[in-house]
Amino acid sequence: MDAASALDEIARLLEQELANPYKAKAFRRALGVIEPLSGDELAAKLADGSLKRTPGIGDTTYEVIAEASAGTVPAYLADLREKAGVGEVRAGLRALLRGDLHCHSEWSDGTTSIAAMARAAAGAGLEYVALTDHSPSLRVANGLTAERLASQLEIVEALNSSGELGVRILPGIEVDIREDGSLDQTPEMLDRLDVVVASVHSKLRSPREAMTERMLRAVADPHTNVLGHCTGRLVRGSRGTRPQSEFDAEAVFAACVANGVAVEINSRPEREDPPDELIALALDAGCLFSIDSDGHAPGHSAFLALGAARAEAAGIPPERIVTTWPVDDLLAWSRRNR
Repeated sequence: MDAASALDEIARLLEQELANPYKAKAFRRALGVIEPLSGDELAAKLADGSLKRTPGIGDTTYEVIAEASAGTVPAYLADLREKAGVGEVRAGLRALLRGDLHCHSEWSDGTTSIAAMARAAAGAGLEYVALTDHSPSLRVANGLTAERLASQLEIVEALNSSGELGVRILPGIEVDIREDGSLDQTPEMLDRLDVVVASVHSKLRSPREAMTERMLRAVADPHTNVLGHCTGRLVRGSRGTRPQSEFDAEAVFAACVANGVAVEINSRPEREDPPDELIALALDAGCLFSIDSDGHAPGHSAFLALGAARAEAAGIPPERIVTTWPVDDLLAWSRRNR
């Protein structure tokens, strides 16, 4: 194991366990310091003690670098691996997942680059991952204007053309469902995307009738592929808890079936959205599903196992889960109206 790989893996495992984000950032900062160094340069800095005095290198990250450079698995990493069950074989529905249709980069409110998120998806055994940064009205999450989204599409194309990431990035967006049910991006830009996840992020306590109409209009938009975290609830985590929004789930899920829209099983442990009873209702209605990480950091790809376990417990057939489909089948479905 080399020091850079050790620092990267530690950061991902900290992100996976939803540790204080500053911990993962410390290891990524140290990674940024040593990545430009050759093996001989790093060894020299370790030998003369200058690495320990380098900005961006703390006591813990120094120990990790020193242990990895000596050819051993750092103790800090070994402990994290044991806690996370690293090395366990993927099985069941998780082993059938080919893609993830919901993740964020530093372009909106994610923590790392597009390439880092893609490499994490590849490391999780996926064949494709949709980049779905936020849309403009979600200013708190640095949502993308049409101009910024157009620039991002150029970068995605270049990354895919390089063939170096081991995974295909699908250009997409998590588009906000406005209060009137319209989608928060221009139709021209939505036409250019492979995947559109439509989610409610505001006025979550709206009356049941208003929320139902809002969601029905969004689901009926031909650009919508996935209805994201449909209740908006939070069940744990640093943001506290939040009750689920109220809407006519039978009507909304019937509209999803009629319009070929998948219901997202959001794998984030603080969301567990939809609740079990709504997953059962969507299953009985005949809905398609998308098991997504909603990842905001590379380590969040591991959340897919949680979503897969919930879908498996609900008895959802794998063929009803679009993220088990080969990419050509997925794109034939997602771009059918574009």
